[in-house]
Amino acid sequence: MKGNLKMSFVRAESGMKRCLFALLLACASPHPAVAADPPPLTHGLTTITEPRPAPALRLTDLDGGMRDLADLKGKLVVVNFWATWCPPCRREMPSLERLNRQLQGRGLAVLAVDVGEDADTVFAFTGQLEPAPTFPLLLDRDSAALSRWKIKGLPTTFIIDPRGQVIFRAVGGREFDHESVVGQLLPLLPNP
Repeated sequence: MKGNLKMSFVRAESGMKRCLFALLLACASPHPAVAADPPPLTHGLTTITEPRPAPALRLTDLDGGMRDLADLKGKLVVVNFWATWCPPCRREMPSLERLNRQLQGRGLAVLAVDVGEDADTVFAFTGQLEPAPTFPLLLDRDSAALSRWKIKGLPTTFIIDPRGQVIFRAVGGREFDHESVVGQLLPLLPNP
């Protein structure tokens, strides 16, 4: 009896070890589809209930030229704060370009403000994008604009109306060319 009990224990222990090993293996190597699928980008902008004048924004672009938000008065402007190390920023960038291509002829302008990185880093990243951005990529190397605009996380995007007022905000990744976002912007465009 003592021998049978010992054999039963050994079999149970061996079965438990196999089960534990299988469980550890499953946890250590998740299914590739699960690991590779990030959460979807959202499709809406938050209305600013009390619009306020947009803070100053005057920065150099990737080519070394100076860009000033004040020069875009009369246009509907998307100001996107981002960084190359930020996964949702990376994912939303092609949708910003598609939005830009769709609405720039109707009075939309897009400015993407990279925070804390150098021109080489930004240039290398944007070279991988499809479609590649044609809108200005501005460099906020010292994060002064980030502070002035009171950004708490990346990506953060603001929509500035043709009078220079901040009217929408988006914190987190967006699919900017989604019909919901486009629907929020169309009535505000200066050129029908």
